[in-house]
Amino acid sequence: MPGKPIASDETRALRALTTFCVLDTLPDERFDRITRLACAALNVPVALVTLVDRERQWLKSRQGLSATANDYWLSLCSKSVAADGQLVVRDTHAEPEFEDHPLVVGEPHLRFYAGQSIRGPDDSHIGALCIVDERPRPFPIRDAGVLSDLTALVEREILLLEHATTDELTRLSNRRGFAQVAHHVLALCRRSTQPAVVVSVDLDNFKAVNDAHGHEAGDRVLRAFSKMLFTHFRDSDVVARVGGDEFAVLLSGTTTAHVIESFDRLGAEFATSTLARDYPRLHWSAGLADFDPLSDTTIEALLNAADARMYRTKTSKRQGSPPAQETTLHETLNRPLRRMPW
Repeated sequence: MPGKPIASDETRALRALTTFCVLDTLPDERFDRITRLACAALNVPVALVTLVDRERQWLKSRQGLSATANDYWLSLCSKSVAADGQLVVRDTHAEPEFEDHPLVVGEPHLRFYAGQSIRGPDDSHIGALCIVDERPRPFPIRDAGVLSDLTALVEREILLLEHATTDELTRLSNRRGFAQVAHHVLALCRRSTQPAVVVSVDLDNFKAVNDAHGHEAGDRVLRAFSKMLFTHFRDSDVVARVGGDEFAVLLSGTTTAHVIESFDRLGAEFATSTLARDYPRLHWSAGLADFDPLSDTTIEALLNAADARMYRTKTSKRQGSPPAQETTLHETLNRPLRRMPW
């Protein structure tokens, strides 16, 4: 029976949550440093960094709180996320929206709150930096500026996290980002008993492009091929550039037919593209590894297995002989392009 892929929204959420380190429950010094600064600079007992993605929320950093996550705190911070800027409540007892909030009528009897929304690299609202006090207080322009500056530091740290998991040239996930997202996708596949496939793709004769036309031409090839890969797989598939001219795709809940269809579409576009016209010897070699949801196989092991099959295929091509004992599916992924006359 055909498998069911992980929902595309869920995969996108995993990418975002991984980038923002929300899935990592351990304290993170880069954000803890900022909340400590907030407490000291603004003279408040509690400071929080809340990150959100769709329906998931997480107190990524907290000063003055013992709980890692609490629905009441999250519901309070979500008001700042939606405010698009700063939300300041100088006295909660004077604000009807806050006077019956559980954190106001109960411990810690919150009287002052200020928060500023955090924007992600794509300019979306992804969280808030919040400060609270047990007494009402003014919030002068100086304090507003300090909160804004500290929020900018949080956004900078998130941007650095995104850079650490994204390939700058192609904007695909890099090897680190692929491994992080794939780890969680495979966990979802295990829970839902769904298969998955990892495909390793390497451009053939790419070095000749660099040697003959220069690295700028090589960069254009990588960007164009990356766009093709991303276009011809589902939103729920994870596509990454894991090396110089090496790519990887993780397909969850997939079938043999889907893999063949995706590569057929990729091959058809490639054969009629400017890449095929300008670099007629350019093609790819691919190798795949199947994931068994009942196994404890890691994404690293799957990628290594797919790489090994891809390199065997590449070697066989150079030697002019077909790879021995390969499946029909594997041979289909590596069949010659249907070149169009020009």
